[in-house]
Amino acid sequence: MREVERAKDTGPARPPKAIREASLGVACPMANEEENCVQFVEATLAACSGFREVRMFTVLDQVSKDRTQELLEELAEREPRLQVVWAPENRCVVDAYVRGYRAALDAGCDWILEIDAGFSHDPAEAGQFFEKIPKGYDCVFGTRFARGGHIKDGSWKRRIISRCGGLLTNVVLGTRLSDMTSGYELFSREALEMVLAKGIQSKAHFFQTEIKVSCRKLKCAEVPITYRCPSPRLGRKAVGEAFRRLGAMTWDRLRGRL
Repeated sequence: MREVERAKDTGPARPPKAIREASLGVACPMANEEENCVQFVEATLAACSGFREVRMFTVLDQVSKDRTQELLEELAEREPRLQVVWAPENRCVVDAYVRGYRAALDAGCDWILEIDAGFSHDPAEAGQFFEKIPKGYDCVFGTRFARGGHIKDGSWKRRIISRCGGLLTNVVLGTRLSDMTSGYELFSREALEMVLAKGIQSKAHFFQTEIKVSCRKLKCAEVPITYRCPSPRLGRKAVGEAFRRLGAMTWDRLRGRL
């Protein structure tokens, strides 16, 4: 597992906290997941053991057209750790993630785990993120490209774009992570508050890269994950937005404004 140390005197200052003393919030946007949404929530909560408190926030909006919301609300009646967040104001995928972040922060959670639904991310792999908490890390990022990481069911084009995009970002923006687009990650409260205070400009999946750039001077670690692609397609609009945002952030860095 790769560790990226924080520069001196930068970023959130926080003493290590034992897992049994910490409260964990799980942010998980969902849409059209009726097939396995209940099983996924149950598996995720089962993997989040040892904390003083665990709360899972599933965020749904008008993109979801099936019975996902109904099934989750039924589950929440017998599972007090689950909170279903209905956010019809969402305008893009980033809004759903940010809504989940804010729900966890508003609930007073010390650590926030972001995980994708539909078993794209394996809840059983969450434990390795939590192992870093007592060591005082600000962020723990899942990586598909370091030793032990895997991508299943993904097209070669998607792999190349993700891999090469991450390498390019490391070169032009000064980051040092092996996977700049993964969405399986754990933040300390202070780190996530810093990210949201800086603001997220991206409207598509490049926002994961933008978040990692914001965290580049914090104490970070990477842990290997297995990612199961729900779709091998990678939209041209998302790729175009990624390159536009990367160009804008590179220009900001050259001007000392990143």
